[in-house]
Amino acid sequence: MLSHQQNKSVSSIVPCDTYAWFSQRAWVEIDLAALSNNILELRKLLSPRTQFMAVVKADAYGHGAVSVAQTALKSGASWLGVATVPEGIELREAGIKAPILILGATYTPEQVQAIAHWQLQPTLCSTKQALIFSDILEAINFDSSLQVHIKLDTGMSRLGTDWQHCAEFVQLVARLPYLQIASIYSHLATADSLDNTVMKLQHQRFESAIATIKDIGIEIPCLHLANSAGTLSDKSLHYDMVRVGLAVYGLYPSVHLGSTVELKPVLQVKARVTHVKTIEKGVGVSYGHTFISNKQMRLAVVGIGYADGIPRNLSNKMQVLLRGLKVPQVGAITMDQIMIDISAISDVQEGEIVTILGFEGEQQITAEDWANQLNTISWEILCSFKHRLPRVNPKIKK
Repeated sequence: MLSHQQNKSVSSIVPCDTYAWFSQRAWVEIDLAALSNNILELRKLLSPRTQFMAVVKADAYGHGAVSVAQTALKSGASWLGVATVPEGIELREAGIKAPILILGATYTPEQVQAIAHWQLQPTLCSTKQALIFSDILEAINFDSSLQVHIKLDTGMSRLGTDWQHCAEFVQLVARLPYLQIASIYSHLATADSLDNTVMKLQHQRFESAIATIKDIGIEIPCLHLANSAGTLSDKSLHYDMVRVGLAVYGLYPSVHLGSTVELKPVLQVKARVTHVKTIEKGVGVSYGHTFISNKQMRLAVVGIGYADGIPRNLSNKMQVLLRGLKVPQVGAITMDQIMIDISAISDVQEGEIVTILGFEGEQQITAEDWANQLNTISWEILCSFKHRLPRVNPKIKK
């Protein structure tokens, strides 16, 4: 039987005092009160009948799956979304009873048996996959019907059966023993774009597919289409449920969606100064000497590096916050350490806290800032922080 140990991550968030000794180096702060606020605010956009799925895949985008899932369910979410079977098992082993949808494709006998055993709900994308599920469940003498979710490809060109062939696929699944259709859904490819042409086309295709399925007399218990961007941008996309990932964690899928609802970033990354030194003019800093001092400078070494999740391509580009001021990082980012220019701040001491991502007073450095510098997306930034950085909730004392 599959166990989450095969893909285990450190997903619990501990009170800040518990890891006081480890926090001498670096850590990730997770504000669960902010997460709760975000879900409450997002739910205000929905009709009372529309359910809320919190997407907690990839260890809740690096925030800690178990603690995030528990908080999300207490705050108004009724479903959870994960990518893999081990992610779902981890939540079940933590005592979470809510429905869990596996958004990724599953097809091996071991996966099917684990899904049935742990009462997870798979996504079905193809005839072959549906037949495998039915055959395996029959072979193990499964004593009930497994709730399954049919995914239609309306333009993402990733998982899902082609929307134009939906009738045949849905009829097949409906006839197979041991399977019960729990929902039909699709995924939006460009909902975060100002140009909504593709999104409208996908919406039209989804509507057409649903009409076709209803015409052949198959009842659809639940429909869902909207991701975070769809939830924020268009109420007609909400249907019976929305699947919200990024916005749960306090970030907007696109700048133009930022005025829809007030979200609070949940994650901050902090580290401590481990060494302070003075260098003279003309001195190279870090590997490759990509930075050469143009004057006498004071440097602080900070105990965090690319092995913790800071992209090395931010070398000589990023800033951090120290005492509420933005200061530049200099030299190549190394595996475990970065160097910052503290020449403008007097009497910096070892042990002082540096905010790598987050806010101090009126100053803020966000995942979007890094994403823009790297020509990537904030999703990737959030998921990059490794688990040698403990996740702590600074608002809960031991």
